[in-house]
Amino acid sequence: MEDIILETKALSKHFSGEPAVDGISLQIKRKSIYGLLGPNGAGKSTTLKLILGLLRPTKGEIFFDGEPWKREHLSKIGSLVEEPALYGNLTAEENLLVHTKLLGLPKEKIYEVLDTINLKDTGSKQAWQFSRGMKERLGIAVALLNDPSLLILDEPTNGLDPMGIQEFREWIAAFPEKGVTVILSSHILSEVEQIVDEIGIINKGKLMFQGIPNRNEDLEAFFMKVIKGDIHK
Repeated sequence: MEDIILETKALSKHFSGEPAVDGISLQIKRKSIYGLLGPNGAGKSTTLKLILGLLRPTKGEIFFDGEPWKREHLSKIGSLVEEPALYGNLTAEENLLVHTKLLGLPKEKIYEVLDTINLKDTGSKQAWQFSRGMKERLGIAVALLNDPSLLILDEPTNGLDPMGIQEFREWIAAFPEKGVTVILSSHILSEVEQIVDEIGIINKGKLMFQGIPNRNEDLEAFFMKVIKGDIHK
């Protein structure tokens, strides 16, 4: 039997009676990188917010580590969804210090994650002075503080230059070896293609495909076929 860290069953979310997420059943394997793909407005971010407990499902179930989802599971989940919540008047180290105190973590964790996301040389520079890419990195650093077994990233390469994207790809690819499962939502298919083990493609709130894409076919071409309905899950 496959080792599944996260599963959703017929997960749905309606807003004003209209489905934003419509019966989505995901299976995320432990120590893997799962790419959640779809056009803008497809329901990706809503799905991730449901998994994180930021929204309450209209229907369906979520299971984490084989148990029905409960708030205590958030201690094992790190996330960066939408804009990172940072204190603009604090340095990178000071931002992380706030979170270590809230989580009851040792200060040493700060330097570990700053090194991981390559922000250890920002010194006294305050977060409001950071580029968008640097803010994204700091948000990811916050998500890593509690040593999560599941890391959820929604469009994490926003604002990164080509070198930054390459660095990001390299350290995301190393997470499964460290025991961390990654759910990665991104619109940069060329980057996703290089690091994911499996993908889920969502369109208009429905899961159109889940599994291993055709490795002999360009992911963008495969994605477009799925969206057009030429390939089914």
